[in-house]
Amino acid sequence: MTKPQPGLFITFEGGEGVGKSTNIAFCAEWLRARGIEVVVTREPGGTEIAETIRERLLKAHHAETMQPLTELLLVFAARAQHLQALIQPALARGAWVLCDRFTDSTIAYQGFGRQLPLAQIEQLKALVQQGLEPDCTLLLEAPLAVGMGRARGRADQAGEAVDRFEQEQLDFFERVQQGFDWLTTQHERFRRIDAAQPLTAVQQQIEQVLLTLLPGADS
Repeated sequence: MTKPQPGLFITFEGGEGVGKSTNIAFCAEWLRARGIEVVVTREPGGTEIAETIRERLLKAHHAETMQPLTELLLVFAARAQHLQALIQPALARGAWVLCDRFTDSTIAYQGFGRQLPLAQIEQLKALVQQGLEPDCTLLLEAPLAVGMGRARGRADQAGEAVDRFEQEQLDFFERVQQGFDWLTTQHERFRRIDAAQPLTAVQQQIEQVLLTLLPGADS
């Protein structure tokens, strides 16, 4: 039996409320209609252990202040489990993995937002990822006021409190946005998507990216 071609690892990045979940679902349906096995996952999370870390990291509102370094280590602990238990096996069997956030978010949120040294993040990245990088990253972009309004509206509709990051002040999110901007200058795998447009226009942009990734396409 011939060995399957390695799958593709596609990550979706951006600030709060830019529509990652909606557009990942669109991508998954689009790819499955073309006979491609798709695994949809998220960070932090994606496996039982990683989801437990996510809950303590994002949703639990602790009386004790969580230190930035603690936050960073928890993110990478969840990522180590996620990679070895889910992402790497899926890629090895030829599936396409669509992941809501990955290490670029860590650089943007913990590196630029929390202002932790990027060298620390790179050390943890090397340890956990062992050279694995996304094949393509779709960066969904919208003005901060638009994204934050959507995120708070989503929480209200679901009857939930906003998570720990969504409670941050504007200057934090401005630094996060600067982090994503910087990342696009560092990696050719980024594709910038104007997520402030109507959903059909956003998905047309995404479809154009997906077409370049299909087997036999000229990228």
